[in-house]
Amino acid sequence: MTIFLLPGAHAADDAASLLPDAKAATAAVASAGSEAAKTAAFTFTNRKIFVFRATLAGYPPDERASGARHRLQGVLAKNGPLQTGTRTIPEGTQVLLDGVQLFVVIPGDVNQLAGDTTDSVAQEAAGELRKSLLDYTEQSSWRYLAIAAAVCAVATLVFWLVWMGLTRLHRWAKRRSGVLLASRLRDVRLKNVRVLDAEHYIAFAYQLLGVVLWALRLMATYVWLAFVLGRLPYTRAWGESLSGYLLEVATDVLHAVIGALPGLVLVCVIFAIARLVAATASSLFKRVESGELQIGWLDQDTAMPTRRIASVVIWLFALAMAYPYLPGSHTAAFQGLSVLVGLMVSIGASSIVGQGASGLILMYTRALRKGEYVRVGESEGTVVDVGMFETRLRTGLGEEVALPNAWVMSQTTKNYSRALPGGGFVLDASVTIGYATPWRQVHAMLELAAARTTELSTTPKPYVMQLALHDYYVQYRLVAYASAEVPRQRAEVLNRLHQNIIDVFNEFEVQITSPHYIADPEESQVLPREEWFRAPAKGPE
Repeated sequence: MTIFLLPGAHAADDAASLLPDAKAATAAVASAGSEAAKTAAFTFTNRKIFVFRATLAGYPPDERASGARHRLQGVLAKNGPLQTGTRTIPEGTQVLLDGVQLFVVIPGDVNQLAGDTTDSVAQEAAGELRKSLLDYTEQSSWRYLAIAAAVCAVATLVFWLVWMGLTRLHRWAKRRSGVLLASRLRDVRLKNVRVLDAEHYIAFAYQLLGVVLWALRLMATYVWLAFVLGRLPYTRAWGESLSGYLLEVATDVLHAVIGALPGLVLVCVIFAIARLVAATASSLFKRVESGELQIGWLDQDTAMPTRRIASVVIWLFALAMAYPYLPGSHTAAFQGLSVLVGLMVSIGASSIVGQGASGLILMYTRALRKGEYVRVGESEGTVVDVGMFETRLRTGLGEEVALPNAWVMSQTTKNYSRALPGGGFVLDASVTIGYATPWRQVHAMLELAAARTTELSTTPKPYVMQLALHDYYVQYRLVAYASAEVPRQRAEVLNRLHQNIIDVFNEFEVQITSPHYIADPEESQVLPREEWFRAPAKGPE
């Protein structure tokens, strides 16, 4: 057995104290393939010097750590200069204190896959040991402890002043922000009406200032605690740990910000280009919408939906281009959230997509236009707006009816405003008269009623049609054109036309009835030729 002896009178005692590591040195090769035991840390003055991981010569890591502490106490008891060092031996690297071996770092104690060697790990352990010995020396110095206590007291005073200063700053910021927000938001008006409620914004500003205040207080407390702990020898390791953690977090944040800057710059460039393109397209479509510019495939009615679609497409394309450069876009959480939102939209927005597609069909087929008088199903009125999801009509009674676009597409639409170019719409009135009344007389009476209705246009001229020859009566329809452009005017014109029809038929003693057959009448219902042109009908010259 080979034992590393130290020069001096007490070489035998030192050799005996180094027995575990001496045995480890001779049995290093034999124990290299043994199972790893539980790790044990060798600490001194609350500072971790080294972590034993391997079992050597039958000594587990906890016994090796205990032996290192025992030998360290022995060296300290000699009151030597406390000089640390390392020495390489075939079995590993020794860590020395005043020439005395405290422990040996062998290959089983280091992570060779990470590139560590016994020399590098031993040098690191010697450096930590040097810091611990400095703390140990300062613990025994009353002068140093008195200076450290005075420094801690000054630091505590500064911390208290900072705490009070933050409190005063918070009060000043609350007063200033309240006055500033109240004065600024009071001037935000729309048509001389204040649109923003200052109380809500002031309350939010107070909450935000409170959060900032406590964040600054916690930061000041953390810095003060790390500084005070770092001044005292026994707690210096804790203070260094706190300071190192704060520095590490700040460094990570700074690196993250610096790493994200190129992507953020590119995102800003993409959105700036998208905004420029969207503004240019919007300006072009607005000119078409106002009639200043004419494009063959685009008119005033389809300019607005086309402008909105183009804006949505441009911004969606910009978002798709900028997405890979957003910070955190490649994380699993961000991608999972994107999938969840897409799934929710695809499942819950099917009806919305259907309504939007129907709205686009109505706009681009020009089936309905704003200001036209139409009848959709049972609803009749002037088109107020053809939106993406609904069409709104205003009836002659002043009611506004909202019709889903998908429902409008499934109904038959009658447009009364396209008989002639320009404003106005078509009116019609139907009556049923028995066969005993000459049809020429009915035509003349209906045309006379139309002529007495001054709101009806003479061009085109009103006309009468026989729609059906029923079993007991004939159905007539008067068709005329009115220049009225609002739904209430149309209702009033139709009302006066009906009144004039009743007056004319009463004037010429013709009953507006729909007779039904019960039995043969006493008189024949066939009209002789000389009665075909009863007044106000005019016979041929």
